Amino acid sequence: MNPPILETRGLHLSVGGKRVCCDLNLQIQANERWGMLGVNGVGKTTLLLALAGLKVPDSGGVYLQGQALTQMPRRDVAKICGVMFQDNEDAFPASVLETALIGRHPYLHAWEWESAADESIARAALHALGLADLAQRASNTLSGGERRRLALATLLTQAPALMLLDEPVNHLDLHHQIDVLELLKQQVSQQEKTTLMVLHDVNLAARYCDNLLLLFGHGEVLQGPVQTVLNVENLTRLYGHPVHSVETPEGVLFYPGKL
Repeated sequence: MNPPILETRGLHLSVGGKRVCCDLNLQIQANERWGMLGVNGVGKTTLLLALAGLKVPDSGGVYLQGQALTQMPRRDVAKICGVMFQDNEDAFPASVLETALIGRHPYLHAWEWESAADESIARAALHALGLADLAQRASNTLSGGERRRLALATLLTQAPALMLLDEPVNHLDLHHQIDVLELLKQQVSQQEKTTLMVLHDVNLAARYCDNLLLLFGHGEVLQGPVQTVLNVENLTRLYGHPVHSVETPEGVLFYPGKL
């Protein structure tokens, strides 16, 4: 049996003196769709960065495909694991296509230019995100929603087996939220990818994730299948606000109640 694509063993993590998780033992198998939920400031982004090897945990380890992440060359890590950050800065002037091509850097040697095949991969990613017609536009002229889609196109151009996404539908209207999440679902089912997404919309998490990781604060974490973890009791405790549910033809929907 293959090892989990992502695993934590006894992970202890804190930020700003606050505990994010204590003794977290997480196993994410290939071709799974995970979501991470919690209130603002609980440490979701911090945990995502630790899972990508971009933040050092207090103790414990992170493993990619059975290998200790700290023992792997960053280039090898980037071929397996990619991150879509919450915010993207335009550090240098670049076109939309040039920005997407950044995703090919793990596969290039020093001073090597992108090939026609690399450009084809980037253009396909831009097409999938509805940005093909903007390929020559300067990235710093895009709207907030277009920048989010470009960030995802860059990640798809990188083509990692595991995608860690921090609020991937932030700044997107409803139509593009569904388009993006449907595309990620397709990546898992057809391209054998694995996703872990930080989300704020509980109903989108219920619709597009198989498993959830709930961060309650003070190091407390709950993980498991959506059907087991997602209920009004857990959500009310998670958000510190009454949550109710209603049955619909498309399944259970959750909504905030009155105080």
